[in-house]
Amino acid sequence: MKASELKTKSDADLQKELLELRKTQFSLRMQGATQQLTNTSQIGKVRKDIARIKTIQTQKANGK
Repeated sequence: MKASELKTKSDADLQKELLELRKTQFSLRMQGATQQLTNTSQIGKVRKDIARIKTIQTQKANGK
């Protein structure tokens, strides 16, 4: 997911996307804990996507 794509989304869409990513992150962490996760790089990708969304939300709140 690119930051330019996120900038065009509304606040409600960003919040919905953030919720979905957090659920995915939780699921991946549980899979990792039970050693069912085969592609561990997914966790890092999800974390970065969450950070991107939170950054865009902060920028929109500050009027940038």
